[in-house]
Amino acid sequence: MAKTAFLGLGVMGFHMAGHLAARGHQVTVWNRSEAKRGDWAARHKGEVAKDPADAAFGGEFVFLCLGDDPDVREVFDQLEPSLGAGMIVVDHTTASAGLARELDERCRVKGARFLDAPISGGEAGAINGKLTIMCGGEEAAFKSAEPVMAAYGKSMTLIGESGAGQLAKSVNQICIAGIVQGLSEGLHFAEQAGLDAEKVIAAISGGAAQSWQMDNRWKTMVEGHFEHGFAVDWMRKDLRIALEAARENGASLPLTATVDQYYADVQAMGGQRWDTSSLIARLTRD
Repeated sequence: MAKTAFLGLGVMGFHMAGHLAARGHQVTVWNRSEAKRGDWAARHKGEVAKDPADAAFGGEFVFLCLGDDPDVREVFDQLEPSLGAGMIVVDHTTASAGLARELDERCRVKGARFLDAPISGGEAGAINGKLTIMCGGEEAAFKSAEPVMAAYGKSMTLIGESGAGQLAKSVNQICIAGIVQGLSEGLHFAEQAGLDAEKVIAAISGGAAQSWQMDNRWKTMVEGHFEHGFAVDWMRKDLRIALEAARENGASLPLTATVDQYYADVQAMGGQRWDTSSLIARLTRD
């Protein structure tokens, strides 16, 4: 069993740290909110640290699951003095590839190693311990971290060198954006044509149009229920990262840029915390 620190007990991290503890790993947690730290400690076996440096000190693995680049950099700045030879820092935040490369270099100075390891699967995946993890970094570090991440990951893939995990997560979000917009338009078309959506989905979901979004979101989409899943605010953050990376590497993402603006429309409708499937709401609004 490993000695671990988990920094960031949000929608995903709270459950991920819990799975580590349930597997018997030694877990020390930290979160900005003292209430969240206390709630986690009341539910799981583990220690609570007063700050990131305290949490990371003497650990084998330091896991981060935060919000955006500035959050990761701020927390890393605080834990950096506690880094030592042989330690592995694993960042599960969806952040930029540039930041991943920067933190990889800073870890190396301390004799530590860094993995950028963004996750996919949403809150349900975190609760059930079935997240998909896309990693960038050294193979040796990945091999060491893989059995520990297995506490909450069902699929872990080393994509390439530092930053590759974050770029792979951008691919994931680019694909989801297009799929959700297509599904939204299809369901909207069915409604306008006077078709029974349930029968339409039953007819087409076994063919080439099938997707996870269709299987799991069509019903709530036609019912206008969006108080669940991955928030629009976070999706826009992820698409911003993807679009910034595209400007750097020359990729053309016209659909992604358009859907990003559609999500801005949803935000303007008050849907900042709605699920990403709420794209349909802008088509069906009065």
